[in-house]
Amino acid sequence: MFVVLHGDARPANRANSYAFAQAVVKAVPKSAALAILRPGYADAMGNASPGERGAGTGDNYTSERLQKIAAAIASAKAQVPAARVILIGDNGGAAMAADLAGIRPRLIDGMVLVSCPCTLPEWRKYMKKRAPSLNWESPVPSLDPLKTAGGVRPDLRAAMLVGAKDEITPGSFSRPYAEALALRGIATDYRIVPDRGQLSLDDPEVLDATRRLVDHMPEKP
Repeated sequence: MFVVLHGDARPANRANSYAFAQAVVKAVPKSAALAILRPGYADAMGNASPGERGAGTGDNYTSERLQKIAAAIASAKAQVPAARVILIGDNGGAAMAADLAGIRPRLIDGMVLVSCPCTLPEWRKYMKKRAPSLNWESPVPSLDPLKTAGGVRPDLRAAMLVGAKDEITPGSFSRPYAEALALRGIATDYRIVPDRGQLSLDDPEVLDATRRLVDHMPEKP
């Protein structure tokens, strides 16, 4: 079972997580997918999830929001208990996926992180220079994926992608997380995609990475 978490932007400016969920089900036989609308967000059809969206400054990767997403995943997993769960996150959704892998390790078997701000404090300092009109200085209660990496299951499989020309979430904010996983013996496919800016779910490289991860996952006992 694939679970898709969209990025931080508003509907018109982010990849369509529903379309990606449909594409991955077509690409992987005998699979199912769930695209979760993150707390406080709306989609292009006007559906909205309860809660507060936040200011878009890396402020909504909080324990409360993560537990709501975890509850939705657990509910879906209860309907197909034998299924493996592969979490696919885009941008801020990638940070949340990484956090979930660390704080709820038994819930997730694999993850694909796309353009992840996985070293959150450093990324926020960087973005303060790029977008000074936003409030990057106020402390946030978000969980830093790098600090939750110690809780990730050793047998989890991970894939991470970043565009070589990404100026919003450059590789310097995801590589340390990939290295932290690798140091714990976690199989991690970290790829810098040439000639790409910030990657998102609508890039074919993401679907390819998801297929590769599925192909290399061990058989469920």
